[in-house]
Amino acid sequence: MNKRSNIAPIAIFFACMIVIHLLSSILFNVLPFPIKPTIVHIPVIIASIIYGPRIGATLGFLMGLISLTVNTITILPTSYLFSPFVPNGNLYSVIVAIVPRILIGLTPYFIYKLLRGRAGLIFAGALGSLTNTIFVLGGIFIFFGNVYDGNIQLLLAGVISSNSIAELIISALLTLIIVPRLEKIKQ
Repeated sequence: MNKRSNIAPIAIFFACMIVIHLLSSILFNVLPFPIKPTIVHIPVIIASIIYGPRIGATLGFLMGLISLTVNTITILPTSYLFSPFVPNGNLYSVIVAIVPRILIGLTPYFIYKLLRGRAGLIFAGALGSLTNTIFVLGGIFIFFGNVYDGNIQLLLAGVISSNSIAELIISALLTLIIVPRLEKIKQ
């Protein structure tokens, strides 16, 4: 695929990411869900499998910019973990916001190339989601381990036990359902 033709899939998937972010933000803040899984990474996973690691990594970078921007504009108690432009934020905040998201754009492609078929799609979706969880939470643990009076493990354990499991299952199922349909359209 030449560079000019990369613009359309990036634009379409990025638009999907923005819509998913806005709708999920509204939905999870209005309705009393006990968990608030991140689902913005699903288009990154799907695009990585269909269009390759370059487009996947580009969309992952854009996902990181969404996170950085949202946490700069909407200041929450955890915003400093993802934005250097809020109190207590720093360069590590940029790393936590962007690097794991770029990796989401790489991991599914290589997992699917390795495994193929339905199992490959399930593992690519699940491990793409797990890439986000491991590297975001790992980055928080490494760079911000002294927050919450040095007891960051409680925060991370709460996220792992609730959101990340739901994200992993949702990502695996949607990847399995959506990728074959989009591959038919792409041909």
